[in-house]
Amino acid sequence: MSEKPASANSNSALRGDYAQAGRDYSVPQDWDAYTPQMHDRWRRLYARQSELAELYASPEFLDGLHRLDCSYGVPRFEYANSVLGKATGWQLVAVPGFIPDEVFFDHLAHRRFPVTRWIREEHEMDYLVEPDMFHDFFGHVPMLLNPHIADFLELYGKAGERAIAMNALPMLARIYWYTIEFGLIATPKGLKAFGAGIVSSAGELVHSITAPDVLRLPFDPVRIMNTAYRIDDFQPNYFVLDSLEQLLTELVALDFGPIYETWRDKEPIPAGTLLQGETPWRGKLAEKAL
Repeated sequence: MSEKPASANSNSALRGDYAQAGRDYSVPQDWDAYTPQMHDRWRRLYARQSELAELYASPEFLDGLHRLDCSYGVPRFEYANSVLGKATGWQLVAVPGFIPDEVFFDHLAHRRFPVTRWIREEHEMDYLVEPDMFHDFFGHVPMLLNPHIADFLELYGKAGERAIAMNALPMLARIYWYTIEFGLIATPKGLKAFGAGIVSSAGELVHSITAPDVLRLPFDPVRIMNTAYRIDDFQPNYFVLDSLEQLLTELVALDFGPIYETWRDKEPIPAGTLLQGETPWRGKLAEKAL
C-alpha cells in the first residue's frame, strides 16, 4: 500500500483483508496505514485498561506490559519483536483476522504469535464480536515475555496436531480458553488475572476478580477440558492457578490421548456448574476500586 488511505476507510482496508495473506495467513502490518484517529483510539484504550490492570492484573502481565512500552499509539510489531526475541524467542506475525486452526497451531509451535492488524471502531470500544489488535497485543503479548507462558504456548501449538487427529480439538481449545484467554492466578496480594480475554476487557477484568457470586475453581486440566464456556457474556466460572509453573508441570505430566478417548464424545459440563463433591477456590479476592 503506497499511500495512506483516508481515515474513513483505513480500518476497512486492514480488517478481514485476506488478499495479501500468504500461505501461513500472515500479512504486512502496514503501520503507516493507521490514521491519527486509530492511534488516538489505541491511546485511550491503553490508558483505561492499563489503569485497571495495575489493580487487577498479575505481576507477570504488568511486568510484560511495562517492558513493551506501547502507550504511544498503535504499536509497531517490529519493535515488539525485538523485545520478545531477546527475552523468549517469540515473534509476532500480523494476520487479517481469524485463521484456520492448523495454521494457528503451526505458528505457536514455532514461537510465532498471530496478532490481528486492525483495531476496533469507536462504537466497539467496550465490546466487539471478534478479537482485534488491542485484544491480541495488549492482552496476549505481555505474557509472551514470561518464560513459563512462552514454553507452554509452544507446547500447546505442538499438541494441536494430535488433538485434530483424535477429533478432540474442542477439549484442547478449552485449555487455551480457561488459561491463556480467561486464566486467573493466586498471588500474595490476592486474586489476579493473566488471561488476555480478561485483561483486555474493562468489564470482565473487574468482574472476574471482585464479583463474590462467580464460580472460581482450583486449576484442574481434566475438569477444564470437560467444561463448556461462554463466548457472548462474562464467564460464569474461572479456574485459578497457584503459579504459572503449575500450567506447565501439570499439563506436561498428562497423557492427553486416553483423556480424549474417554471424554471427547460426551457433552461438556455446562459453564458455571459446581459438581457434587467439588470445593470452589476460596482465596482472597481483590477489593473493587471506587
